[in-house]
Amino acid sequence: MNLFKKIFNSESTPKEPQFEIPWIPLTDIKQLDELVELSKTKPVLIFKHSTRCGISSMTMRQFTGSYKYEAAQIQPYYLDLLSYRDLSNEIAIRFQVLHQSPQLIVIKNGSTVHAASHYEIQAASLERFI
Repeated sequence: MNLFKKIFNSESTPKEPQFEIPWIPLTDIKQLDELVELSKTKPVLIFKHSTRCGISSMTMRQFTGSYKYEAAQIQPYYLDLLSYRDLSNEIAIRFQVLHQSPQLIVIKNGSTVHAASHYEIQAASLERFI
């Protein structure tokens, strides 16, 4: 049994440091004005997520597992699509992106500089906006 623990024990395997994503929940349309202002000093990302969708959940896990940025570099916002569909629709209009789920939108200087959905969502793609 000790042999198996030595071979398969994940605690002894070195791991990449995990970053805790400092999500700000998007719950009110007024926050969109705030994030536009913030985007003038640092990039802002909006992650639109459907809590009932398997693809969205898988994408969220992959994204959070490879996220390596601090709040000083980029500010992440999280939108629960099922609870705030009207807000999601306003984001689509205001930032001129077709609504999709899951979806990652990057705002810089008040404008959309990147939008991705489904399997195109990659934390590494944020590097070029920081």
